[in-house]
Amino acid sequence: MAITVNLYYTGTNGAARKFAEEMEASGTADAIRVEEGNVRYRYFQPLDDPETVLLIDAWRDQEALDAHHASPMMAKIAELRDKYDLHMKAERYITDEAGLPEHDRAFIRQ
Repeated sequence: MAITVNLYYTGTNGAARKFAEEMEASGTADAIRVEEGNVRYRYFQPLDDPETVLLIDAWRDQEALDAHHASPMMAKIAELRDKYDLHMKAERYITDEAGLPEHDRAFIRQ
């Protein structure tokens, strides 16, 4: 059962993008990607909202997510969020172990 958390970082004057760029440039994002149980850690920017950056943050299970939250990475993330004065909205999803239903596959082009 994988857990995915969509985190929407919002700021002003490009702060959310600068935050994501610093997470990448500092190596913090890469360090998170190699943590035990990390499945995905990627930033995206909505085309209709230049002041928001979406982080898709996925973990193997709750244990892996809890370990991440207890790691030194969280202090660095909090420091950068404060630096860029970001606000957040979170959505949490649990992967359906059965996967994509057969009747929905017809709509997916691979």
